[in-house]
Amino acid sequence: MNLDQIQDILNKQLLNLENRCLNTTELLILQGILQNQTYHEIAQQEGYSSSYFANVVAPELYRRLSQITGRRVTKKNCQAILQSYLTPQTQAITHRPGLESSSRNPQTSSQTNEPKEWLENSSPNLHPSTSPAYPCGAVPLDSPFYLKQPSVEQQIIEEITKPGALVRIKASQNMGKTSLLLRVLDDCEKKIGYKTVSLNLQKADKSILEDIDRFLRWLCINCARKLGLKPNLDEYWDQDIGSKMSWTIYFEEYLLAEIESPLVLALDEINQVFEHTETAENFLPLLRSCYEEAKRNSIWQKFRLIVVHSTEIYVPLQLEQSPFNIGLPIELHNFSQEQVKDLAKKYQLNIQDNEEIKQLMELVGGHPALIHLALYYISQEQISFEELLATAATQTGIYAHYLQRHWLTLEKQPELAKAFHMVCQATEAIFLEPIIAYKLNSIGLIYLVGNKATVSCKLYQKYFQNQWNDNMINDAYLTDLNDILKKGKRTGTSVLENRI
Repeated sequence: MNLDQIQDILNKQLLNLENRCLNTTELLILQGILQNQTYHEIAQQEGYSSSYFANVVAPELYRRLSQITGRRVTKKNCQAILQSYLTPQTQAITHRPGLESSSRNPQTSSQTNEPKEWLENSSPNLHPSTSPAYPCGAVPLDSPFYLKQPSVEQQIIEEITKPGALVRIKASQNMGKTSLLLRVLDDCEKKIGYKTVSLNLQKADKSILEDIDRFLRWLCINCARKLGLKPNLDEYWDQDIGSKMSWTIYFEEYLLAEIESPLVLALDEINQVFEHTETAENFLPLLRSCYEEAKRNSIWQKFRLIVVHSTEIYVPLQLEQSPFNIGLPIELHNFSQEQVKDLAKKYQLNIQDNEEIKQLMELVGGHPALIHLALYYISQEQISFEELLATAATQTGIYAHYLQRHWLTLEKQPELAKAFHMVCQATEAIFLEPIIAYKLNSIGLIYLVGNKATVSCKLYQKYFQNQWNDNMINDAYLTDLNDILKKGKRTGTSVLENRI
């Protein structure tokens, strides 16, 4: 049993208990434990602090595992308890009526009676399984359940081969940004021989993100480590010239000088910086200056940058400071009907009736993560198509986690909630105030047709209408909605020229 299979079983239990699966850092710790690593080794390998893993992530992981297994889990006994708990789980799945001879879940007797070492020697990517893992996070490189985007990937690769290139990949959450990035970086390394460094800014502690000096040092150290170089940071860091200039010199005179091929630096989840005003106002213009410097400095022509971010957070940067109006923009879109049919085949679903595909598309609008989730549950015979349609917009449906996340977002931003309510109630596309329309579109709740907004899918419309009906919207609330609508009609302008 590999880590994907372990994750699949645990996530099913956690979704039932807490309505959320294992997060990235919990998976890193779990993988490290299964490989008999210390917290320090895991942290050093992944670019975190060992104290963060030991004092924050690990205790929460053990609490959740204890809740699943019914036994107190610690680092010392984690492997033994998981082995005891998961072995009968896999045996039950293997011998479930109707699945024993199924090609969807190939299991042999040797796999269900593995020795104790099955956990200690597990590795997430050595033995890819044809049985789908629970769709959560990026799709692994070796997964057969990834829908290729040849034209998009080729477009990015062609741009990256240009001196000083900058590519920005953007979309709302769970649209496949990181999955695409994995494949682009793999091509950069294997097909064109570039050096690549990928840093997920979710791995930076909040205290680091809040301090521009610490953040730039964090970037330098991690870049050096992933390139196999000693940090040597103190040789290039000079407080008298400031952290931004020190960062620039470090790349110019050390990192880029030490390597012969171009360097592709990919910054995933760069939106983590957006929430820290001082860091954002210093770091984002710094990235832009690197792009501009490549036009006159040959050393910076070796520097290729890919920034990946979720569009949920709006950052009002000035045009001359923003790195989000230069370079090649790549915006990910929903799956088409043909792509959904192809994905259904990958899940070994023999869908003869195109009407079912149409109904699923109408329900979730072709949203990649929501499509994957539906096909996964149907392929595992955990829900029928009819049950999916009937329960999708409820608190107990398979999309409850996604819907609750959007509900919390709107609760925190009442002006968006009011505007979205108006869109849901309308029988045709309507005008909204441009900034409001841009934010709702960035979250993924609406589509924009010209300057008019319409709800993006039936799932959101049904769920939010039920929520609002339960919460009895009052007359004052509706008055505010009408004010927003009138303001949007008066404006009648396009939604922000400088889109992030």
